[in-house]
Amino acid sequence: MEGHETAPIVLVHGIFGFGSQKMGHLSYWGGAEKQDDRILAPDLGALSSIHDRACELFYYLKGGTVDYGAERSQKYGHSRFGHTYHQGHYPEWDSKHPVHLVGHSTGAQVIRLLQNMLADKCFPGHDSTSADWVLSVTSLSGALNGTTRVYYDGIRAEDGKSMKSFSLLQVLRVGVLLYEWLDIPFLKRYYDFGFDHYNLQWHKAGITGLLDTLFNRSGPFVHDNWVLPDLSIQSSVELNKKLRTFDKTFYFSYATKGTKRWFSLWTLPGSIFSTHPLLFIRSLQICLWRHPEDLPLPYEGYRDEDWQDNDGALNTISQLYPCLPCVHSNCELGADLNDLKDGRVLQPGIWYYSTLVADHIYFIINRERAGVHFDVLYDNIFQRCRKQIKPSLISS
Repeated sequence: MEGHETAPIVLVHGIFGFGSQKMGHLSYWGGAEKQDDRILAPDLGALSSIHDRACELFYYLKGGTVDYGAERSQKYGHSRFGHTYHQGHYPEWDSKHPVHLVGHSTGAQVIRLLQNMLADKCFPGHDSTSADWVLSVTSLSGALNGTTRVYYDGIRAEDGKSMKSFSLLQVLRVGVLLYEWLDIPFLKRYYDFGFDHYNLQWHKAGITGLLDTLFNRSGPFVHDNWVLPDLSIQSSVELNKKLRTFDKTFYFSYATKGTKRWFSLWTLPGSIFSTHPLLFIRSLQICLWRHPEDLPLPYEGYRDEDWQDNDGALNTISQLYPCLPCVHSNCELGADLNDLKDGRVLQPGIWYYSTLVADHIYFIINRERAGVHFDVLYDNIFQRCRKQIKPSLISS
């Protein structure tokens, strides 16, 4: 491995997230990306689908014009090509110059899909891609198996894709479509939902185009090609059927949990003081979710009680390791993921996971809120990427 210890660490944000180029001086990662000069924090679509974000991440690193795929662009009614990166942020990227990928929330599925797309050589003109381009995958509060939260927001539990006619997501849909249509330059430079390839801007779509999207005749929300449907349990099961865990890549997962069992009867938020006010009600809702009895189960063996523990945004069971529809090889470790006993060493192809007492945004945005725990977590992640994953292990 050439330059193994200086391989870039790429931080991939989650839903409603943003990269280092957006939101002024606000850092999605709470400034963690400044701890090392080989850390990249790309700005990907805040609400675009997991697939589209994986494509954007590839070209962000390698350079070139984002290619969403001819078949997919025709299916969903958007342009095949997107933003052009005239200079990739890591153009030498290949199997001898791999990267470490760290994904928060939805970002965890984005980096898993990207690695699988590399293995399947899905990027035209790049015939030498492989899973070995990724040295390690780290999931932080990752949506590895979906979440029941989307059903409260407005995704139908019947299919896990379509939206209810009256819901919070319908309000969000209208707001996003108006924002994209107005296409105000300084606002788009500040924050971007990631739908430019749908050509929703007023000077391209016109009034007719706006009405078509608002009345659900076209656009990303018609064909479910955006992130919320991707986060349902049903959609996650379908995606996970295609996603593999590779035997030369190291996998780590930090799950977060802000609930506890009360009187051996109810699973409820642990404390109003330890959970962010924006997430407390959400946490309670997830605890109380019950799948409608008259609908098919999202997967065989589903039980409501398995999905009650959560961090205010995602169910904790979803964050541990990929387990739907089949369980990937895994090993539980201590809070710092360093609790290897009996002389064992880290092995590739295994999901090492740990559960931390925290809510979904404890380790992003506001560094001061987590205090020393913030520094300990990211120091642990970065040091593992730099020191603990040895070239001798991956060369076998």
